[in-house]
Amino acid sequence: MHKRKKRKSHQQVQKIAFVSVFSALITLLTIVSVPMPQPLAEITLAPAVYLALGYLVDRKSAFTATAIGSFLGETINLFTRPGYLPIYPFGMVWARGPEVLIVSVARGRSLKFAGLMMVLATVYETLAFLIPDGLFYSYGLFGYGSPMGLTQGFLAAISDLGTLIDLLFVPIAIGIIKAVQPTFEKLGFTSKLN
Repeated sequence: MHKRKKRKSHQQVQKIAFVSVFSALITLLTIVSVPMPQPLAEITLAPAVYLALGYLVDRKSAFTATAIGSFLGETINLFTRPGYLPIYPFGMVWARGPEVLIVSVARGRSLKFAGLMMVLATVYETLAFLIPDGLFYSYGLFGYGSPMGLTQGFLAAISDLGTLIDLLFVPIAIGIIKAVQPTFEKLGFTSKLN
């Protein structure tokens, strides 16, 4: 009984450490970015990591690390870059969190299927930005200016389609998976984090 409790406690500590390290990495890679027109704001380097995590580890760990890292990184961007709106960190969680859940459907299946799920996840992310931003512009919500009507609102949000550039990170994420999966398995991350 005592050994089982100790082992469970060790696994919980390991999971917290894992999520902390990858949250920090995603935070950093969310800060490192290429500026883009509003409302898109930027293209970050984080997708390669969180897409790979969605395939490599359990849903809860991948989602938690992605949500925390994205929120913290975008919050830092909010306070260090002009023109960022306070809703941006929440939008990152809204868009990126479900992305890793979509990719996690491929866990344990082929990398080809994982790549397909990453493409679908990126399309989801694009729509998760475009639809709310279009509505925010249309109705003048959350600092997106004065109400302008649906057509003009969605035209103002059209730069969100630039999020599809994240598709370039799919082959990088596949490469990360190929590079780290044996180590993750050896360390027990792919099974112990369930």
